[in-house]
Amino acid sequence: MMDGTIGHDRPGTPAARRRPPRRTPMTSSKPDNPEPSAHAAQPAAQGGSSRRGPGGAGGAGVRGRAPVRVHAQSPPSPGTAGEISSYAQAQAYLLQGRVNFERTAPGAGDAGRFKLDRTRAILSALGDPHTGFRSVHVAGTKGKGSTCEMIAASLERCGCTVGCYTSPHVLDVRERIRVNRAPVSPERFVGLARAAGLAAESVEAAHGRATFFELITAMGFVCFAQDAVDIAVVEVGLGGLLDCTNVISPLVAAVTLIGLDHTEVLGQTVGQIAAQKGGIFKPGAAALTIEQSEEALGALRRCAQAVGERLAVVGRDVHFAHRFEWPSGGRPLQRVTLKTPRNSFEHMPVPLRGEHQALNCGLALAVLDRLGEHGFVCPPERVQEGLESVRLPGRLEVLPTQPRVALDVAHNPASVAALLKALPANLQYDSLIVVFGCAADKDAPAMVRSLASAADKVIFTQAGGEAAARARPAADLARLFRDAADRQAQTAPDLPSAMSDALRAAQGSDLVLVAGSFYIVAEATTWLRQRGHAAGAGLE
Repeated sequence: MMDGTIGHDRPGTPAARRRPPRRTPMTSSKPDNPEPSAHAAQPAAQGGSSRRGPGGAGGAGVRGRAPVRVHAQSPPSPGTAGEISSYAQAQAYLLQGRVNFERTAPGAGDAGRFKLDRTRAILSALGDPHTGFRSVHVAGTKGKGSTCEMIAASLERCGCTVGCYTSPHVLDVRERIRVNRAPVSPERFVGLARAAGLAAESVEAAHGRATFFELITAMGFVCFAQDAVDIAVVEVGLGGLLDCTNVISPLVAAVTLIGLDHTEVLGQTVGQIAAQKGGIFKPGAAALTIEQSEEALGALRRCAQAVGERLAVVGRDVHFAHRFEWPSGGRPLQRVTLKTPRNSFEHMPVPLRGEHQALNCGLALAVLDRLGEHGFVCPPERVQEGLESVRLPGRLEVLPTQPRVALDVAHNPASVAALLKALPANLQYDSLIVVFGCAADKDAPAMVRSLASAADKVIFTQAGGEAAARARPAADLARLFRDAADRQAQTAPDLPSAMSDALRAAQGSDLVLVAGSFYIVAEATTWLRQRGHAAGAGLE
């Protein structure tokens, strides 16, 4: 058994001991010249009016060296997990050698592939690490990663050892598995990949070949069990009910805003998608969500009732309020208040820009409140410190370049609309120049309509590298823009060309916004860093 008990009377940690997690067998090896990997690139329309708004924070993930993509010149994928001996080989084994639905979007024919039996078999071969730690589970269409980050940062500042599992990554695959917000080391990643790969290979004859996401999820659970975390914050990858993270038994299950996305797999209506998201609700786990459409709330309530729980809606069943401040000489700031019989979180700062982030922050605070039922003590002053420490790349992240560049991973209609609403409320600029590219399976017409009404110039582009096969052609996006805006659109063959065009077009107080997918934001970040614009991931 692994040593690891929770301390007594520490702020934020349960007062009672819990069962130590099982020791999970794992080998380790020191990698040769470890290098982080990055997502691939992407490619960019043109327009007319000038608009103003108010003025930033965002954050860095893994820092220190330029990210490197896994591509043709990377080492070939090891034939078996036992051959993994370096970080580059571990990346190749996971990212080249496995089905990855983040790069090749699942279609209607893939719906039957989402099952939990293979995940459970892999975890069983690893000693069931997911039973060795307490957890919070977060699902939703938009805002999952932000909500997870706010929960994890607050719990860490309250004295907990916190595991955090999120996806996808922006620059480095190790961003997905963090303990106290520090990504696992390259050396540790090698051992985790080998252990998970060997476990998967031992069950694949009976259960079929494991996917990339199943392996990386198992790696995260092994890491958290070995580190005896007090609690892990786990983000759903796709949907909820059949997502491979849904093997955990959380203390709290929370659902962020729900919209139309991944309709080929999750359903064609908001209600059908909500039923998948609500699949993370479990007996004995608090079920939380934010204000949603009545269709979504109805489906979520039915999911909660099916497991004997009552859905609590922040803002209806939990007192919640938020306000917008603009201090003299400072940048705009949102504050939220959440009050329950147990806690009073008053005037908490929202660390990320946008009204939607205030709702996510309220949900995070509600999660912290319900964790109090399990002995977690979260003093408001510590929670405030945690929120103020949040830095998350690609969430309206503003780089101090000249001209200024904002990066956002918005990639569905709801998130793009929220982003474009947040921009003028949080930043002052003259013209808005957008570099945009998205995946072929996304609702491009709806996103382009939003761009047509908000942007002065849009340069459509498309993903390069490994993401190219999934990218929507820039010419298609430009045609949609012309139909929606009745004005001409510009295209660029790749992201570097689009960025060069955008920066040349920007003048004075103009703002360049890069959005549409995690891949395009990753490539833009890399491109800017290589030119010294964002080397320190600096923020306004």
